[in-house]
Amino acid sequence: MFFITRYIDRTVYCEDWGEGLTCKSLPVLCVADIQGGTVTVLKGVPPHVSPGQVLWLPGSQALVFVGWWHEPFRLGLKFCSNRRSALFKLDLYGYCELLSGDNLSVSSPRLSPDGSSLAYLQGQVFGPHSQCLSLQLYDLQRQTTSTLLDVVHRPSTDGFAGVYEALPASCWSSDSQRIVFSSARRNFKDLFVVDRHTKRVTCLSDNEVWGSWKLLSIHKDLMVICCSSPSRSPCLRVGFLPSVGEKVTWHTLSQPAVKCAFGWKVLDVKPSPEEDNKLYSGLDFSAVLVKPTSPSVVKCPLAVYIHGGPHSQFTAEWNITTAGLVNLGFAVLMVNYRGSTGFGQDSILSLIGQIGNQDVKDVQRAVLTALGSDVILDSQRVAVIGGSHGGFLSCHLIGQYPDFYKACIARNPVINAATLLGTSDIVDWRYSSVGLQYSYEQLPTPEALATMLEKSPIRHAAQIKAPVLLMLGGRDRRVSPHQGLELYRALKSRGSPIRLLWYAEDGHSLARVDTQADCFLNIALWLQQHLNMN
Repeated sequence: MFFITRYIDRTVYCEDWGEGLTCKSLPVLCVADIQGGTVTVLKGVPPHVSPGQVLWLPGSQALVFVGWWHEPFRLGLKFCSNRRSALFKLDLYGYCELLSGDNLSVSSPRLSPDGSSLAYLQGQVFGPHSQCLSLQLYDLQRQTTSTLLDVVHRPSTDGFAGVYEALPASCWSSDSQRIVFSSARRNFKDLFVVDRHTKRVTCLSDNEVWGSWKLLSIHKDLMVICCSSPSRSPCLRVGFLPSVGEKVTWHTLSQPAVKCAFGWKVLDVKPSPEEDNKLYSGLDFSAVLVKPTSPSVVKCPLAVYIHGGPHSQFTAEWNITTAGLVNLGFAVLMVNYRGSTGFGQDSILSLIGQIGNQDVKDVQRAVLTALGSDVILDSQRVAVIGGSHGGFLSCHLIGQYPDFYKACIARNPVINAATLLGTSDIVDWRYSSVGLQYSYEQLPTPEALATMLEKSPIRHAAQIKAPVLLMLGGRDRRVSPHQGLELYRALKSRGSPIRLLWYAEDGHSLARVDTQADCFLNIALWLQQHLNMN
């Protein structure tokens, strides 16, 4: 008698969800019976989706989950709100039904306390990897969906700019009539509440002291938030959600552990007529300038700090790197160029097809604005720092303005978009960023590769004069470390000063504690050496 056992060939390739989710491939939904001590894997999840963000529906006989399409293949999920996904309902007997559209991107389902409604976020598939999202309401009784907050294309001055981040796990008022959330508004992160009937949005935060108000949770109308600013480390505050038209009385539970004696301000910047985007005319952008209040020298050097994404932002919140550099005597300019979140969907869309041009000019315009508005900044000692797309821009700037910048630090930078195409976990963004349409069956063409190369900083490598410090994660799935090596070799061959730090066990964010400490020490030493900080 012969017995045939199941054989698993471990050499067969298994897809995963990319950067930050390595070896995470096909999750399953499980129910744990606490009294019986058993765990059951639920059946009925459609085979073409990966489930997540699960919550029970009233009665505990069914649940709701987000299902992300993994056919024909998986694309990187982390930091990407543009992945095809939908809202599903699954009962304990394996019956599954679709609750939302199936050619959209959805996330953050949140059940109202009375069990009647689901709130969730919705966006578009492909295009910008991070975008302004709409807030949807699904009525469980009527089985209908309505839009509570739509995408904001052009926010009014100091007005609500849209939703850009996940809803907290608890976000409903106790009477199920209002939803509380935090979102970017230009250079700030503010706290908002929206009424489900009037659809009116009210700001609950006060930016006189704090630049960032992040909702952690709300329970029986008691809100718990985290507040910070560029000069004050995070602290916990609580306050009850007020009646309509009234203000919140806030109570601080813990004072900031660090209060720095330096100042910060917001600089609003208008592109010149030549730099205006004709398809999205009239957009402006901003930057946050943080500087010592009493510089130890007549003029202090300026470190230009550029966020990645590109569709993310620097809010006026506590940033340990910025605070550390300012305490060492540097001024830091954190630039939110056009394409950053918090300025409306039009600003995000304006950057599509314009990377390496519009964003580069925006950063340079912000730097010139800062230098022209503050006499303590030394225009002869300016350095640039950035990671990912921020590294892409940093390397563009030192190549396009070779006599202006005196030092550069680039963390996992995009150097050559054409060679990155086959190695990144978000291949769709490599097409979208340069203005090309993407589909799963897309094959590279000479024209597409030429467009990607045209917009890449490697084209300007021969003009680079500034000393460059590269920091690369050996396990980066988003931007292969070979991107940085490409610039390293180009500069080494020309005798240009360059130093490369290789963090073999780290990924795209260089987020390990030991890595972060080593990075900051090297950044500080590099700037002190090349900006003549004696």
